[in-house]
Amino acid sequence: MSRPIHDASLRHPIILADGTPHAGTVHLNQVIDHPNISVGDYSYYSGFDTPVDYAAQLAPYLYPGAPEQLTIGRFCQIAHGARIITSSANHAMDGFSTFPFAVFNPDLIGDYGQAIGNQRDSVIGNDVWLGFESVVLPGVQIGTGVIVAARTVVTRDVPDYAIIAGNPARIIRMRFPPDTVRRLMEIAWWDWDAKKIGRNVDAITGADLNALERAV
Repeated sequence: MSRPIHDASLRHPIILADGTPHAGTVHLNQVIDHPNISVGDYSYYSGFDTPVDYAAQLAPYLYPGAPEQLTIGRFCQIAHGARIITSSANHAMDGFSTFPFAVFNPDLIGDYGQAIGNQRDSVIGNDVWLGFESVVLPGVQIGTGVIVAARTVVTRDVPDYAIIAGNPARIIRMRFPPDTVRRLMEIAWWDWDAKKIGRNVDAITGADLNALERAV
């Protein structure tokens, strides 16, 4: 049965019973206009308030023109208070003090970018769930299908379809066996067009991998 999915161009994708939009839930690529942030369709943030600047809410240290990028895939689910701390938040740590003197003196700023070291991009894969008040640290790359538990601090890269929790985060378990993960990555349903996804919602949200492969 075809189940049309909602319009990816909507600012507020959830419509309440009285017909009004749920103001706390937004499609991120409809509310973020930032040269260093890329967000795929259908990825949303759902919070208890309505920030004026969603880019600053989600990635507070990422300034326009920074040397790193933040990429968020399609169909991600980001809960209230989740933060992605990007590489520009780092301080130089090779010397005796971490105090950022160069930030306060334009004459010193030229070499400071190199001194702080890690300038890796931050990457959130497709269909990732970032739980309540979770924190992703600089340069981390989170694979597709990952579940990040509430208040988890993600300090290192995470493989596809892992469930992680804690501070620092550790893998609680893998959601599926390796062969299933491989097949899911080959299917890549998140890249399908909206009509095809709508026709196959039951297979996508179900647990019959053969049915999902037949939909390809």
